[in-house]
Amino acid sequence: MKYLVLLMTLLAGNISAAADVIEFADGKKVDGTITSIRKAEKEFDFSPQAGSSSTKTVYQFDEVHRVLYQGKWFVLTPKSSASASADEDNGTTGTVTRSKAEVLALIEAAGKTPPDWFESTPLDYPNTLDLSWPIKPPKGPWQAHKNMGQYIWSVINENPGRWHSGIKLIHHCVSLHKDDRERLQRDMRALGAAYFRLLQDYPRAAFWFQQGKASVDTNDGIWLAECYWRLGNRGMALQMLRSRRLNLGAIKLYGDMGEIDRALSLTKAFVNSGNDYQANVLAADALRQAGRYDEAIDYYQRVLNSKQWRNEEYENRFKARAQESINTIRLYEQADLSRVADGTYRDSSTGYNGKLTVEVNVASGRLQSVKVVDHKEKQFYSSLTDTPAQLIERQSVQGIDGTSSATITSQAIVNATAKALAQGTR
Repeated sequence: MKYLVLLMTLLAGNISAAADVIEFADGKKVDGTITSIRKAEKEFDFSPQAGSSSTKTVYQFDEVHRVLYQGKWFVLTPKSSASASADEDNGTTGTVTRSKAEVLALIEAAGKTPPDWFESTPLDYPNTLDLSWPIKPPKGPWQAHKNMGQYIWSVINENPGRWHSGIKLIHHCVSLHKDDRERLQRDMRALGAAYFRLLQDYPRAAFWFQQGKASVDTNDGIWLAECYWRLGNRGMALQMLRSRRLNLGAIKLYGDMGEIDRALSLTKAFVNSGNDYQANVLAADALRQAGRYDEAIDYYQRVLNSKQWRNEEYENRFKARAQESINTIRLYEQADLSRVADGTYRDSSTGYNGKLTVEVNVASGRLQSVKVVDHKEKQFYSSLTDTPAQLIERQSVQGIDGTSSATITSQAIVNATAKALAQGTR
């Protein structure tokens, strides 16, 4: 499983033109670019930066300790216990730090470079689709075969096999609307959202959010701030979040960044303005991720006690999520892998659109696999692969970062995994 997280990220997306880093077991690092991956052979091609002392261009996975790709470290071959302890003593956390200039250069380079898959992906869409994509589409029934926004929502987002062609279609709309500023900026923000939500391609997402003038009173602006943070500049993200008008999603981002006090302060502001259940559940998630479980339960309880609901469907959905999250926190001790017998276990939790079921496998006291085997989710984005990958990487159901735009699905996977592991408690 040691190659899983890297392969899922690299093979599902594209190889960026931005600088990558490979690190060996002795701590030596080489800057350059990963240019291709051969999964079957467990090797990759690497182009060292000009002036590098290294001239080697092909590496086996087991020759390399870890690689840096798009601001994240992925371990290929774990170090010995002694080496790992030394890294911890030196404060190596796997978090990349870049200057503002470096982040902006990374975004600019990626934004002006098409993904590797772009040219080979056909421009494929129904001839009934209205590519004029009005800012205010006509009222009427849902027509995903005609309405561009609805096509993105129902056809592209819900079908991973269409993600690349969908992004290419939005690029096409950008070219069609180049003389209409309002539509052009809307298209650019939609393109940023697609790169962000579907591929987690943060440099390209940030580029198009910037071009589309994304503001933090919308999801797009919060996602741009998240891109800055994930690309290595916390200050750029916090600077964006200083606005007096923030979207609700800022609570989650503050939580992901460990800014819990700011998350709770913003939650209070939203609750005072009448949006209590959504704000409280995001605050509870942030506290849960930070390990402040008693406080998290208190905020989930506030969701259960809420009297302000958009409709009955929302009430049922959020109450189920809050109650299952409380139950999961109380299962944490039982879900400790050191207490779980080897075996395969299944259990379910409530997702956005209904029951979601996972199957987990434990062997030699380690979580070997987490698979979503049944679900009714639609707007799940990368959560079905990203969340299981985090669970395996962390070897724990605690401290998992929910996938942006699919937080409910992510939490359902974590909750179901905890319940499944609890079945095997010895």
